[in-house]
Amino acid sequence: MMKHLLNLLVPAFLLGLSACAPNADTTSATDSYLDFSDRDDQFTGGIKMIPVETPKGTFNVWTKRVGNNPKMKVLLLHGGPGATHELYACMDGFFPQEGIEYIYYDQLGSYYSDQPSDTSLWTVERFVEEVEQVRQALGLDNSNFYLLGQSWGGILALEYALKYQENLKGLIISNMMSSIPEYNQYAKDVLGPQMDPEVLAEVMAMEAAEDFGNPRYTELLFEHHYTEHVLRLPQDEWPEAINRTFKHLNPEVYVYMQGYSEFGISGDATLKNWDRKADLPRVKIPTLTIGSEYDTMDPKHMEWMASQFPKGRYLYCPNGSHFSQYDDQQNYFEGVIKFIKDVNEGKL
Repeated sequence: MMKHLLNLLVPAFLLGLSACAPNADTTSATDSYLDFSDRDDQFTGGIKMIPVETPKGTFNVWTKRVGNNPKMKVLLLHGGPGATHELYACMDGFFPQEGIEYIYYDQLGSYYSDQPSDTSLWTVERFVEEVEQVRQALGLDNSNFYLLGQSWGGILALEYALKYQENLKGLIISNMMSSIPEYNQYAKDVLGPQMDPEVLAEVMAMEAAEDFGNPRYTELLFEHHYTEHVLRLPQDEWPEAINRTFKHLNPEVYVYMQGYSEFGISGDATLKNWDRKADLPRVKIPTLTIGSEYDTMDPKHMEWMASQFPKGRYLYCPNGSHFSQYDDQQNYFEGVIKFIKDVNEGKL
């Protein structure tokens, strides 16, 4: 009887071990994702300086590739303009376990790339051509290429798609409206009144006097604006990567295109009249827009944008602000990852 029982139990036990063992396909995929051995950037750990041609000569931009996936490759376009890839450091905590390859990238003029001092280079059109050259250098195409842009990076991503969407598999526009005039109106009508009237009056007075270098200006913005609408954490709890981004910001690029004011874009800033609302239906590829409840950008506008794309989807982050990849990570990454995988599986 005992021998008969053992004959029954041993196969069942071995079957249990087999069920608990890592799936061969999963293990293989994980090994492949982490394998640099057949890559030309193994020596540098994924970092590659890519030469880009401009009307003012050839310069180098910094990229760093993480992971391997022939079907899902996400190029990250940072905001600013003139900020850095460090805005996306939190991607390391979410994309690898999903097998999604992603590429950090500092645009020309940003900290880890060449920083020529020539304002003629800071145009939307030239940045679009730069992205195209980076795409070619990295071997990305419409079988695998997802473009994710946040804030200014969202403008750049949309502009790239309007010219080169045949190269894209999917587009993600994070926390960016399709009209600067409407963003300015939202800042004036919605964001400003949310601030203490006395504080707002003091900020506006310094802006009117163009006293942007006044430490009091920065102090008031961080206390009453940034921690409410940019990253909803006390300033001393901001992630180190975000602090580095601010430290590394190139003011020449930022001020020339965005301007000094944090309540809209005005003055001589080159982006102040940018508006692509009417062109959204031209983008035929699957597109995700991301809006957040406490953002500097109007989340209702981002929801409307999704309705204008033939294959649009909207992701709402109820706890997030402008950097919702940090202050509403659960909703942000769940939605982004689902979009990438749904597109990959032909569901959108």
